[in-house]
Amino acid sequence: MLPYLLLILGFVVLIFGADYLVKGASSIAKKLKISDLIIGLTVVSFGTSAPELAVNIMASTGGSPGMAIGNVVGSNIFNLLVIVGIAAMIRPIGLQRSLVKIEIPYAILAAFVLIAVAGDQFMGEGSGMISRSDGITLLLFFAIFIYYIFLSAKNGQIKEEDTPKEEKVYPVMLSLFFVAGGLAALIFGGDLIVDNATELARGWGMSETVIGLTIVAAGTSLPELATSVMAAYRGNSEIAIGNVVGSNIFNIFLILGVSASITPLPFARNNMADLVISAMATILVLVLAFRGKGIRIDKKEGALLFTLYVGYVVWLLSASPA
Repeated sequence: MLPYLLLILGFVVLIFGADYLVKGASSIAKKLKISDLIIGLTVVSFGTSAPELAVNIMASTGGSPGMAIGNVVGSNIFNLLVIVGIAAMIRPIGLQRSLVKIEIPYAILAAFVLIAVAGDQFMGEGSGMISRSDGITLLLFFAIFIYYIFLSAKNGQIKEEDTPKEEKVYPVMLSLFFVAGGLAALIFGGDLIVDNATELARGWGMSETVIGLTIVAAGTSLPELATSVMAAYRGNSEIAIGNVVGSNIFNIFLILGVSASITPLPFARNNMADLVISAMATILVLVLAFRGKGIRIDKKEGALLFTLYVGYVVWLLSASPA
Protein backbone atom coordinates (compact mmCIF):
# COMPACT_ATOMS: atom_id res chain seq x y z
CA MET A 1 0.00 0.00 0.00
CA LEU A 2 2.84 2.42 0.85
CA PRO A 3 4.28 2.52 -2.72
CA TYR A 4 0.82 3.45 -4.06
CA LEU A 5 0.48 6.30 -1.56
CA LEU A 6 4.01 7.55 -2.21
CA LEU A 7 3.41 7.40 -5.97
CA ILE A 8 0.26 9.54 -5.59
CA LEU A 9 2.16 11.92 -3.29
CA GLY A 10 4.89 12.17 -5.92
CA PHE A 11 2.38 13.21 -8.58
CA VAL A 12 0.81 15.82 -6.27
CA VAL A 13 4.20 17.32 -5.35
CA LEU A 14 5.28 17.24 -9.01
CA ILE A 15 2.18 19.09 -10.24
CA PHE A 16 2.37 21.75 -7.53
CA GLY A 17 6.07 22.18 -8.28
CA ALA A 18 5.41 22.73 -12.00
CA ASP A 19 2.62 25.20 -11.20
CA TYR A 20 4.74 27.33 -8.89
CA LEU A 21 7.73 27.18 -11.22
CA VAL A 22 5.55 28.66 -13.99
CA LYS A 23 4.09 31.29 -11.64
CA GLY A 24 7.53 32.43 -10.52
CA ALA A 25 9.21 32.30 -13.93
CA SER A 26 6.30 34.07 -15.66
CA SER A 27 6.28 36.79 -13.01
CA ILE A 28 10.03 37.38 -13.43
CA ALA A 29 9.59 37.47 -17.22
CA LYS A 30 6.86 40.11 -16.87
CA LYS A 31 9.14 42.15 -14.60
CA LEU A 32 11.71 42.02 -17.41
CA LYS A 33 9.05 43.38 -19.84
CA ILE A 34 8.85 40.15 -21.85
CA SER A 35 5.58 39.92 -23.80
CA ASP A 36 2.71 37.60 -22.89
CA LEU A 37 3.12 35.93 -26.28
CA ILE A 38 6.74 34.92 -25.64
CA ILE A 39 5.93 33.87 -22.06
CA GLY A 40 3.11 31.67 -23.32
CA LEU A 41 5.25 30.10 -26.02
CA THR A 42 8.18 29.36 -23.72
CA VAL A 43 7.69 29.51 -19.95
CA VAL A 44 4.11 28.21 -19.80
CA SER A 45 4.71 25.56 -22.47
CA PHE A 46 7.83 24.39 -20.66
CA GLY A 47 5.92 24.32 -17.36
CA THR A 48 3.39 21.80 -18.66
CA SER A 49 6.27 19.52 -19.72
CA ALA A 50 8.25 20.03 -16.50
CA PRO A 51 6.77 16.93 -14.77
CA GLU A 52 7.91 14.70 -17.65
CA LEU A 53 11.35 16.34 -17.58
CA ALA A 54 11.74 15.82 -13.83
CA VAL A 55 10.67 12.17 -14.00
CA ASN A 56 12.93 11.48 -16.99
CA ILE A 57 16.00 13.05 -15.39
CA MET A 58 15.40 11.00 -12.22
CA ALA A 59 14.82 7.85 -14.30
CA SER A 60 17.92 8.43 -16.45
CA THR A 61 20.21 9.11 -13.50
CA GLY A 62 18.58 6.45 -11.32
CA GLY A 63 19.09 3.45 -13.58
CA SER A 64 15.54 3.28 -15.02
CA PRO A 65 16.02 4.45 -18.63
CA GLY A 66 13.15 2.29 -19.90
CA MET A 67 10.76 4.39 -17.83
CA ALA A 68 12.17 7.55 -19.43
CA ILE A 69 11.24 6.41 -22.94
CA GLY A 70 7.89 5.02 -21.81
CA ASN A 71 7.01 8.25 -20.01
CA VAL A 72 7.58 10.46 -23.06
CA VAL A 73 5.89 8.21 -25.62
CA GLY A 74 3.03 7.35 -23.24
CA SER A 75 2.49 11.01 -22.36
CA ASN A 76 2.27 11.94 -26.04
CA ILE A 77 -0.29 9.21 -26.74
CA PHE A 78 -2.28 10.19 -23.61
CA ASN A 79 -2.20 13.86 -24.62
CA LEU A 80 -3.56 13.23 -28.12
CA LEU A 81 -6.13 10.53 -27.45
CA VAL A 82 -7.34 11.28 -23.91
CA ILE A 83 -6.86 15.02 -23.41
CA VAL A 84 -7.90 16.09 -26.92
CA GLY A 85 -10.69 13.49 -26.78
CA ILE A 86 -12.10 14.73 -23.46
CA ALA A 87 -11.75 18.40 -24.44
CA ALA A 88 -13.62 17.75 -27.71
CA MET A 89 -16.37 15.84 -25.90
CA ILE A 90 -16.90 18.84 -23.62
CA ARG A 91 -16.91 21.33 -26.50
CA PRO A 92 -15.93 20.87 -30.18
CA ILE A 93 -12.39 22.09 -30.83
CA GLY A 94 -11.59 24.51 -33.62
CA LEU A 95 -7.98 24.34 -34.79
CA GLN A 96 -6.12 27.62 -35.22
CA ARG A 97 -4.30 28.43 -38.44
CA SER A 98 -0.91 28.49 -36.68
CA LEU A 99 -1.59 25.05 -35.17
CA VAL A 100 -2.36 23.51 -38.56
CA LYS A 101 0.53 25.25 -40.35
CA ILE A 102 3.26 25.07 -37.69
CA GLU A 103 2.75 23.00 -34.54
CA ILE A 104 0.95 19.88 -35.84
CA PRO A 105 3.32 19.37 -38.83
CA TYR A 106 6.27 19.80 -36.46
CA ALA A 107 4.70 17.34 -33.99
CA ILE A 108 4.37 14.81 -36.83
CA LEU A 109 8.01 15.49 -37.76
CA ALA A 110 9.03 14.98 -34.11
CA ALA A 111 7.27 11.60 -33.97
CA PHE A 112 8.98 10.38 -37.14
CA VAL A 113 12.40 11.75 -36.12
CA LEU A 114 12.09 9.69 -32.93
CA ILE A 115 11.14 6.61 -34.97
CA ALA A 116 14.22 7.17 -37.17
CA VAL A 117 16.52 7.71 -34.19
CA ALA A 118 15.22 4.68 -32.30
CA GLY A 119 14.82 2.47 -35.36
CA ASP A 120 18.31 2.72 -36.84
CA GLN A 121 19.21 -0.47 -34.93
CA PHE A 122 16.71 -2.44 -37.03
CA MET A 123 18.51 -1.38 -40.20
CA GLY A 124 21.82 -2.68 -38.90
CA GLU A 125 23.14 0.79 -38.13
CA GLY A 126 22.41 1.17 -34.42
CA SER A 127 23.20 -0.41 -31.09
CA GLY A 128 19.72 -0.77 -29.58
CA MET A 129 20.19 2.58 -27.85
CA ILE A 130 19.04 6.15 -28.20
CA SER A 131 22.61 7.39 -27.84
CA ARG A 132 24.03 10.66 -26.55
CA SER A 133 24.59 11.78 -30.14
CA ASP A 134 20.92 10.98 -30.84
CA GLY A 135 20.01 13.08 -27.80
CA ILE A 136 22.03 16.01 -29.14
CA THR A 137 20.28 15.60 -32.52
CA LEU A 138 16.89 15.84 -30.79
CA LEU A 139 18.03 18.97 -28.93
CA LEU A 140 19.12 20.55 -32.21
CA PHE A 141 15.64 19.94 -33.62
CA PHE A 142 14.23 21.57 -30.48
CA ALA A 143 16.42 24.64 -31.00
CA ILE A 144 15.20 24.88 -34.61
CA PHE A 145 11.59 24.61 -33.42
CA ILE A 146 12.02 27.40 -30.84
CA TYR A 147 13.71 29.61 -33.44
CA TYR A 148 10.89 28.99 -35.91
CA ILE A 149 8.23 29.71 -33.26
CA PHE A 150 9.89 33.02 -32.36
CA LEU A 151 10.18 33.89 -36.06
CA SER A 152 6.51 33.04 -36.63
CA ALA A 153 5.49 35.14 -33.63
CA LYS A 154 7.54 38.06 -34.93
CA ASN A 155 5.90 37.76 -38.37
CA GLY A 156 2.41 37.63 -36.86
CA GLN A 157 1.69 34.00 -37.77
CA ILE A 158 1.08 33.27 -34.08
CA LYS A 159 -1.18 35.69 -32.25
CA GLU A 160 -1.09 36.57 -28.57
CA GLU A 161 -4.63 35.29 -27.96
CA ASP A 162 -3.55 31.85 -29.26
CA THR A 163 -1.23 31.29 -26.30
CA PRO A 164 -1.87 30.50 -22.62
CA LYS A 165 -1.06 33.34 -20.24
CA GLU A 166 0.14 33.63 -16.67
CA GLU A 167 -1.35 36.97 -15.60
CA LYS A 168 -0.24 37.68 -12.04
CA VAL A 169 2.97 39.50 -11.18
CA TYR A 170 4.56 38.79 -7.79
CA PRO A 171 7.35 40.60 -5.88
CA VAL A 172 10.80 39.57 -7.11
CA MET A 173 11.81 37.69 -3.96
CA LEU A 174 8.51 35.79 -3.88
CA SER A 175 8.92 34.95 -7.58
CA LEU A 176 12.43 33.62 -6.95
CA PHE A 177 11.09 31.61 -4.01
CA PHE A 178 8.40 30.12 -6.28
CA VAL A 179 11.04 29.16 -8.86
CA ALA A 180 13.38 27.60 -6.28
CA GLY A 181 10.55 25.85 -4.44
CA GLY A 182 9.03 24.64 -7.70
CA LEU A 183 12.33 23.15 -8.85
CA ALA A 184 12.85 21.46 -5.48
CA ALA A 185 9.32 20.02 -5.62
CA LEU A 186 9.90 18.75 -9.16
CA ILE A 187 13.07 16.95 -8.08
CA PHE A 188 11.49 15.48 -4.94
CA GLY A 189 8.26 14.49 -6.70
CA GLY A 190 10.11 13.01 -9.67
CA ASP A 191 12.29 10.94 -7.36
CA LEU A 192 9.24 9.62 -5.48
CA ILE A 193 7.52 8.66 -8.73
CA VAL A 194 10.50 6.83 -10.24
CA ASP A 195 11.36 4.92 -7.05
CA ASN A 196 7.80 3.78 -6.33
CA ALA A 197 6.78 3.15 -9.95
CA THR A 198 9.87 0.93 -10.29
CA GLU A 199 8.88 -0.97 -7.14
CA LEU A 200 5.33 -1.44 -8.43
CA ALA A 201 6.61 -2.66 -11.80
CA ARG A 202 8.69 -5.32 -10.08
CA GLY A 203 5.75 -6.32 -7.88
CA TRP A 204 3.39 -6.64 -10.86
CA GLY A 205 5.97 -8.41 -13.01
CA MET A 206 5.78 -5.65 -15.64
CA SER A 207 8.57 -3.81 -17.38
CA GLU A 208 9.50 -0.27 -16.39
CA THR A 209 8.70 0.80 -19.95
CA VAL A 210 5.07 -0.39 -19.67
CA ILE A 211 4.68 1.37 -16.30
CA GLY A 212 6.12 4.49 -17.92
CA LEU A 213 3.73 4.19 -20.88
CA THR A 214 0.67 3.96 -18.63
CA ILE A 215 0.64 5.07 -14.98
CA VAL A 216 3.61 7.43 -15.04
CA ALA A 217 2.61 8.92 -18.41
CA ALA A 218 -0.95 9.60 -17.26
CA GLY A 219 0.25 11.10 -13.99
CA THR A 220 2.78 13.46 -15.56
CA SER A 221 0.13 14.58 -18.09
CA LEU A 222 -2.26 15.73 -15.35
CA PRO A 223 -1.27 19.44 -15.75
CA GLU A 224 -2.17 19.30 -19.46
CA LEU A 225 -5.42 17.46 -18.64
CA ALA A 226 -6.45 20.02 -16.01
CA THR A 227 -5.55 22.96 -18.26
CA SER A 228 -7.38 21.51 -21.26
CA VAL A 229 -10.56 20.59 -19.36
CA MET A 230 -10.79 24.07 -17.83
CA ALA A 231 -10.11 25.68 -21.23
CA ALA A 232 -12.86 23.56 -22.82
CA TYR A 233 -15.39 24.52 -20.14
CA ARG A 234 -14.52 28.19 -20.72
CA GLY A 235 -14.93 27.83 -24.48
CA ASN A 236 -11.18 28.02 -25.21
CA SER A 237 -10.62 24.46 -26.43
CA GLU A 238 -8.42 25.69 -29.28
CA ILE A 239 -5.84 26.86 -26.73
CA ALA A 240 -6.05 23.47 -25.02
CA ILE A 241 -5.11 21.51 -28.15
CA GLY A 242 -2.31 23.97 -28.89
CA ASN A 243 -0.95 23.33 -25.42
CA VAL A 244 -1.10 19.56 -25.95
CA VAL A 245 0.62 19.61 -29.35
CA GLY A 246 3.32 21.97 -28.06
CA SER A 247 3.87 19.70 -25.06
CA ASN A 248 4.33 16.69 -27.36
CA ILE A 249 7.03 18.51 -29.31
CA PHE A 250 8.77 19.51 -26.06
CA ASN A 251 8.54 15.91 -24.81
CA ILE A 252 10.34 14.39 -27.79
CA PHE A 253 12.91 17.01 -28.71
CA LEU A 254 13.70 18.57 -25.31
CA ILE A 255 12.92 15.93 -22.70
CA LEU A 256 14.11 12.84 -24.55
CA GLY A 257 17.02 14.88 -25.89
CA VAL A 258 18.09 15.83 -22.36
CA SER A 259 17.47 12.29 -21.05
CA ALA A 260 19.54 10.61 -23.79
CA SER A 261 22.30 13.20 -23.38
CA ILE A 262 22.55 12.28 -19.69
CA THR A 263 22.69 8.54 -20.33
CA PRO A 264 21.99 6.43 -23.46
CA LEU A 265 18.47 4.97 -23.40
CA PRO A 266 18.07 1.29 -24.31
CA PHE A 267 15.33 0.72 -26.87
CA ALA A 268 13.71 -2.67 -27.51
CA ARG A 269 12.23 -3.78 -30.83
CA ASN A 270 8.77 -4.34 -29.30
CA ASN A 271 8.59 -0.67 -28.26
CA MET A 272 8.58 0.46 -31.90
CA ALA A 273 4.82 -0.16 -32.07
CA ASP A 274 4.27 2.50 -29.39
CA LEU A 275 6.28 5.04 -31.40
CA VAL A 276 4.23 4.28 -34.51
CA ILE A 277 0.98 4.62 -32.52
CA SER A 278 2.16 8.01 -31.24
CA ALA A 279 2.89 9.19 -34.79
CA MET A 280 -0.40 7.82 -36.13
CA ALA A 281 -2.33 9.52 -33.29
CA THR A 282 -0.83 12.88 -34.30
CA ILE A 283 -1.79 12.34 -37.94
CA LEU A 284 -5.27 11.13 -36.91
CA VAL A 285 -5.98 14.38 -35.04
CA LEU A 286 -5.14 16.33 -38.19
CA VAL A 287 -7.23 14.02 -40.42
CA LEU A 288 -10.26 14.24 -38.11
CA ALA A 289 -9.97 18.03 -38.01
CA PHE A 290 -10.29 18.25 -41.81
CA ARG A 291 -12.92 15.51 -42.18
CA GLY A 292 -16.06 17.65 -41.79
CA LYS A 293 -17.00 21.28 -42.28
CA GLY A 294 -14.44 23.67 -40.90
CA ILE A 295 -11.19 22.74 -39.22
CA ARG A 296 -12.51 21.22 -36.00
CA ILE A 297 -12.79 18.08 -33.90
CA ASP A 298 -16.36 17.41 -32.77
CA LYS A 299 -17.76 15.43 -29.84
CA LYS A 300 -18.09 12.14 -31.74
CA GLU A 301 -14.50 12.38 -32.92
CA GLY A 302 -13.41 13.17 -29.36
CA ALA A 303 -15.20 10.02 -28.18
CA LEU A 304 -13.41 8.04 -30.91
CA LEU A 305 -10.01 9.31 -29.73
CA PHE A 306 -10.78 8.38 -26.11
CA THR A 307 -12.02 4.91 -27.14
CA LEU A 308 -8.84 4.32 -29.12
CA TYR A 309 -6.79 5.07 -25.99
CA VAL A 310 -8.78 2.54 -23.95
CA GLY A 311 -8.12 -0.03 -26.68
CA TYR A 312 -4.41 0.86 -26.72
CA VAL A 313 -4.07 0.35 -22.95
CA VAL A 314 -5.93 -2.99 -23.10
CA TRP A 315 -3.62 -4.13 -25.91
CA LEU A 316 -0.52 -2.89 -24.08
CA LEU A 317 -1.36 -4.68 -20.83
CA SER A 318 -2.40 -7.90 -22.57
CA ALA A 319 0.78 -7.91 -24.66
CA SER A 320 3.12 -7.27 -21.71
CA PRO A 321 4.68 -10.31 -20.02
CA ALA A 322 2.94 -11.45 -16.85
